[in-house]
Formats: sequence, C-alpha cells, structure tokens
Amino acid sequence: MNELQTLFQEARQAARQIARLSDNERNEILKDVASRIGECRDSLLAANGLDLARMDRNNPLYDRLLLTPERLSGIAHDMTEVSTLPSPLGRIIMDRYLPNGLHLNKVSVPYGVIGVIYEARPNVTFDVFALCMKSGNACVLKGGSDAKDSNKAAVALIQLVLKEHGISPAAATLLPATHEATGAMLNAVGYIDLCIPRGGKRLISFVRDNARVPVIETGAGVVNTYFDKDGNIDIARDIIRNAKTRRVSVCNALDCLLVHEQRMADMPKLLAPLAYHNVVLYADERAYAALDGHYPAQLLKHATAEHWGTEFMDYAMAVGTVDSIDQALRHIDTYGSGHSECIITDNEEAARLFQKEVDAACVYVNVPTSFTDGAQFGLGAEIGISTQKLGPRGPMGLEEMTTYKWLIEGYGQVRH
Repeated sequence: MNELQTLFQEARQAARQIARLSDNERNEILKDVASRIGECRDSLLAANGLDLARMDRNNPLYDRLLLTPERLSGIAHDMTEVSTLPSPLGRIIMDRYLPNGLHLNKVSVPYGVIGVIYEARPNVTFDVFALCMKSGNACVLKGGSDAKDSNKAAVALIQLVLKEHGISPAAATLLPATHEATGAMLNAVGYIDLCIPRGGKRLISFVRDNARVPVIETGAGVVNTYFDKDGNIDIARDIIRNAKTRRVSVCNALDCLLVHEQRMADMPKLLAPLAYHNVVLYADERAYAALDGHYPAQLLKHATAEHWGTEFMDYAMAVGTVDSIDQALRHIDTYGSGHSECIITDNEEAARLFQKEVDAACVYVNVPTSFTDGAQFGLGAEIGISTQKLGPRGPMGLEEMTTYKWLIEGYGQVRH
C-alpha cells in the first residue's frame, strides 16, 4: 500500500470515529478550532504570505488566495455559526407503517469520507472541515499548489485540536499538492464516498471526466443579469455595481449584462458606477453606440463572440442588447452555466416568467447574484455551489452533506 492509499484508509477509519460522536462533541471541536484561528492569526497570515509572494498580484486568483485579519475573523465566525446550527443527522425524512405492520424510517446519515479538490482558496479548508465535522464526515482535502503553505498551516491547526479531543487527525487529511494526488483521489473507490471539485471550468471538467468515485459539480459561474424594459434604474445601478465589483474573483460575480432595447438611453447612467472601479466593458454594437462618449474610452471595447459565456473573474464584463425578455432567456440558456441569474424589473409577469424559464440553481428578482452563498442563505457556510440537477443544487450546506438510509422494523413478518 502506497502513502496515498494509507492516507485514504486512515481517513476511512477516522470517519467511523466521527460518526460516533454526539452533536455536542462535534460542536465543541468546531468552537475550539474557531477560537484557535484567532490565537494563531499571525502564523496563518505568515503562511499565506509565502503563497502570496509566489503569485502575481494581477492574477485574478490573488484575491481568492488572500487571507486578512478580517477574513480570518469571518472564517472563525462562520465556523462558530455552524456549531450552533441544528444537527443534520438523524432527521426523519419519512416515517411510515405498511399494511403488513412493517415500520419504515428514512433517516439522514453521513456520507463517510468527502473529498474536495480546490484551487487557490485557503478559506475552503476551514469551511469544508466545519461542514464535514458537523455532519459526521471525515474530509480529504486536495488544495492547489498556489495555496500549499496556507493549507498546511490551516490543517495543522485543525489536527492539533482534533488530537486534543482524542480524535484521529486523519478526520481532516490534506493530500500533497500534486497531480498524482488528484488522480489518486479520483480513483479512491472504497475510500472516498463523494468528491466535490471547487474551481474553474477546466478543473471541474477534468474531475468529471476522470473520476471513478461519485462527483458533485460545483463552481463555474457564467452569471447574467437582465435589465428589463420595466426595470427601476436606481436599484439596477446598485445591483449591477454590487454583483460585478464586490469581489470579482468569486463564482457569483456578474459576467454579462443584458439590456432591453427600450432602455438604451439609460445605459450611461446605469453603468456609470462601474467606471469608478475601472471595469472594462465588452459591448455589442448597440450598447457600444449608447456608451460611446459617456463611458471612459480606454475601458470600452467591442465585444466578440468569445466574450459571451466567459467567466471573467476580473474587472471586466460583457454588455449585450436584447429586443425582448424571450431573447434574454435564449441568451441565458445558450451561454449561462446554471449557476445564478438575475432579472431587474417592476413587471410581475416578467419576473414570474424569468423565474419559471431560467434553468439555474439560483434565480434572482431585483437582487444581486452576490447573495449566492451558503452563509448568506443561512446555511452557516458552504462546501460549494452545485450547478448540476442530480442531487444537491445551489449552495451546499449541512443537509447536502448527508445521505440517508432506510430503517425497517417488524416482528416476524415474511414476504409472500
């Protein structure tokens, strides 16, 4: 048995130990880790600094990689919040007596071992551990080389707390930041019960195409917002600015704005706030004409075919013009990724049509897509945003970290 197989086997054994813990015991572990994040802030930031020093500041992933005192406080707060949530385990999903007297219960249980492959996002290390611990799962983490020092420091902290509670440190296993480790995880049949990739389209496609273990797709977000002919321009300005510029590197950031042709005159006012953030606009012909002379020339470009369906992860955005809500819906169906989509309108009929027709995990009316987040949804944290339809969809919190089993009780019944 090689080193990686040994790590998988130890994680499997640790999962059984985690599953036996009471909810109170799991909560105490989470609260202790959250407390230790504050105590170890300087060492965590120092490790993160080593990773940051290797990355170009202009790389869109730099912001994802960056840890700050405020972000660490937020991570600790979210972990504490998870500890206060109701346990997702032992929920009675169905309770039924059959005519023959058999008693059936459908009950939520842990998966066992959850593997997560992710890129330059060290906060994911803590989020995954929190959700897996609370839901009775062990986790196997495969971070990218960009965040290898940050992840090592985070897992060392977590494992120290686990040992103090008499729990196997393998309950939070960090694999080497190598391609070999990725391949081993994807083929760890019998050890990994579920694999979740968090990252860009290329990573997700690679995992989907090469995994022999079950996979839930997450992440890639080509996000559109449609400004309807009956949209309120004042709220639209704030929604678009927030969705695009709050954090450009996250998967819920706005990538394409679609504007109804009847609102072309409003376009300069609509997009003026983006100029303060130096957002480059790739506009179709009608949008370019409406913005020419009203938006900084160095930031206004002509859109090409490649800009539709692009996840920019940067201060850049496509702007298109549509003749109707139906055309907007066709555009989203063609170029969206099933992540988050938004309509801005005061027309109730248009809003309901958009909600009904858009095929995405999260569909917004008059609210920015930046709210697609487990903590914002009251889930405490998230392990990812699922864009698939089979199984979990949207922000994946505690309930999505469980499966179920049937418990059948009787007293001597036999089948005829």
